[in-house]
Amino acid sequence: MNEAYLIETKTIDYKALIIREKVLELMNGTESTIDYIVKAYEFVRDEIPHSWDIQSTVVSRKASEVLENKTGICWTKSCLLAALLRANGIPCGISYQLLTRADDDDSEGYIIHALNTVFIEEQNKWIRLDARGNKENVHAKFCIEEEHLAFPVRSEFGEIDYRNNEPDLDERLVNILNNSENILEVTTDFKMD
Repeated sequence: MNEAYLIETKTIDYKALIIREKVLELMNGTESTIDYIVKAYEFVRDEIPHSWDIQSTVVSRKASEVLENKTGICWTKSCLLAALLRANGIPCGISYQLLTRADDDDSEGYIIHALNTVFIEEQNKWIRLDARGNKENVHAKFCIEEEHLAFPVRSEFGEIDYRNNEPDLDERLVNILNNSENILEVTTDFKMD
């Protein structure tokens, strides 16, 4: 069942040398699978800045590029976390939310937000982790018992938490990245199916 969440894909390119080297670095000093998951998650969340937060126009299109460029948006940061976990045999997928672009209302439309699903073998359950990156009003953290995601979904603004578990980045998002020259200009005009 979890095989689809362990394979390498074009965006979750965990066999790339830069990913394999980072996996070895992150494994150093870990004593359990959960230790490694936390270390990989906190690395992506805290050490790879979200492109919007640093106003970087660089387009990272897959996991290895996020590591090379040291920046990415949530779509590809989730690919990096998936790559770091899959390379170590930990099933990991991608889940989505539809969020408003503006902080206080839906006046600027919506954007697709990506986060990760991770299988915790010791407890035989999937959890969701959001490695978007914390800032003043964003406080995501690792927790097995309850979710601490970057953004609470506000249904009054038409936001949606899909609670899905996909084995790869949605092809529509991949196409947007492949056709982008400036990540700060990326938009979405659809809802997830």
